[in-house]
Amino acid sequence: MTFKEKAVQHATQYFDKGYFKKDLAELISVKTESQNNECNLENYYDQNIIPMLVKMGFKCKVMENPLSKANIILFAERIENAEFSTILTYGHGDVVLGQDSSWDNGLSPYKLIEKDNRYYGRGTADNKGQHLINIKALNSLLSVQKKLGFNFKILFEMGEEIGSPGLKAFCQQNKELLKSDVFIASDGPRISQKIPTIFTGSRGGINFDLSVNLRDNAHHSGNFGGILKDPSIILSHAIASITDARGQINIPEWLPTSLTPDIKEILAKLPLVDAGFDLDPDWGQKELTMTERVFGWNSFSVLAMLSGEPEAPLNAISGHARSTCQLRFVVGTDVNKIIPALRNHLNSFGFEDVNIHESEMIPFPATRLEMNNSWLSLITKSLENSMGGKIDLLPNLGGSLPNDSFSEILELPTIWIPHSYAGCAQHSPNEHLSVPLARQALVCMTALFADLSKEEKV
Repeated sequence: MTFKEKAVQHATQYFDKGYFKKDLAELISVKTESQNNECNLENYYDQNIIPMLVKMGFKCKVMENPLSKANIILFAERIENAEFSTILTYGHGDVVLGQDSSWDNGLSPYKLIEKDNRYYGRGTADNKGQHLINIKALNSLLSVQKKLGFNFKILFEMGEEIGSPGLKAFCQQNKELLKSDVFIASDGPRISQKIPTIFTGSRGGINFDLSVNLRDNAHHSGNFGGILKDPSIILSHAIASITDARGQINIPEWLPTSLTPDIKEILAKLPLVDAGFDLDPDWGQKELTMTERVFGWNSFSVLAMLSGEPEAPLNAISGHARSTCQLRFVVGTDVNKIIPALRNHLNSFGFEDVNIHESEMIPFPATRLEMNNSWLSLITKSLENSMGGKIDLLPNLGGSLPNDSFSEILELPTIWIPHSYAGCAQHSPNEHLSVPLARQALVCMTALFADLSKEEKV
């Protein structure tokens, strides 16, 4: 039996005997809501990640975040040989709010439940289950040969769900410490549950509020209807001007230039994302395929709207209205021009009363790796060997990640191998990790790390 076969055998036994489920349950039980100031986020490092990594021969250090005390950063490394290649990985231990009361009967965000071939719990898919898979794949190599055969560095944060405050500054200040040859990490969804996906970057994302504030108080809709401006109607028309009735963007500066023939050719080979629910083929940019719309184009969304008292409507015209909006954008969109272009657009339609409030969350820039990168070819080949066929190769994820910290600041080729799928309910009640997907991902990552190892194959 080869070294690679032994490592894969160790990984499958670890999973099949229930140890992966046990370890994941321990990670899920630690409440790490980065939007909740009452959570002690460092417990996740102290109780779980650091002990796990120390047993694997990693040196660990909780380090100061130059911009945010809330986003606690952990750095770990195992350096075996200066001649070996060095891999940098990343994970985030924070999760979104648990939404405890909204989960199905019998399910809970902070107790792992296995049901219908799924592991349910907050963080199972985003991101605790994903970085646990990668850590345990490394452990399978160490269990077989006591060495990795490459150097490995790990960067954890606890603020990804609030925009990764300070992460970019940390990378800038610690470029030598983080110096590596390639970045390999896991977050986000696959296209298909059955086939691994690689993506090399992500769409950017920027949030902002639109508001209309006309008066301090609401006034009787019978006495004043028809002679008082309605901020909800003004705001609704302002939002409607941003896109047409099928969501096609009307602001020229918001349209990308990077959906080139070579990118279209890559996207044409991909199946439609496996969402687990019906999608809308008649929404978005009409001349594009659905795959091009989500991976190669920009999209505008209204995340929330509020005016008056929705739970107890009054016969009154509200004095104000507010909405939270978002633009997801691909490479070729200048993030610095997004808000100014919106201001000019609203003014041109006579919506000077509409205010724009930029979010405190730092925008994620859009990133993408050149598709002819040698590391990308090597990793793709390894995954395809494990699967016995083609995998799905994406230029960029449809969602947003802090990938620019690694691709732009550290100047690394960035390769993401997600271990979840689009219908996993991340950021929602009933978040889950597919059991068969997790097992397959553990096998593939173990085989990949074995392929990258420079140690003698025994």
